[in-house]
Amino acid sequence: MKTELINLGVGQAGAIAILGYLVVFLGLVLLMLVVLAMASYFIGKAKKPVAAAGPADEPVTKAPAPAAEPVKAPPAPGTAGEFKLYNTDPRDAAMVMAIVADATGIPLNELRFKSIKEVKE
Repeated sequence: MKTELINLGVGQAGAIAILGYLVVFLGLVLLMLVVLAMASYFIGKAKKPVAAAGPADEPVTKAPAPAAEPVKAPPAPGTAGEFKLYNTDPRDAAMVMAIVADATGIPLNELRFKSIKEVKE
């Protein structure tokens, strides 16, 4: 039986469309499986424990090192230190600071903001 692709009925066109969707979906599923397999391989490879140096007979008993306290670095040159945000989004606070700097004509790194608070009416 020879099928003409010019004069298709609604049923034939629907069957061809569904077959095309299934082929694309199957290809996406296969691609997903390959990516998941590669991810599990590389994650498993990264999690392998490193063998301890020394004889295998002796158990390694080392006391855990105490957690070091984070060192607070001094502010970078040109910054005005920290400030607090009260009921405002950091993006909105940045816009307020830029508007103030532009309106006053003072560079932003020379201004000092202590806090920014949203006032609702």
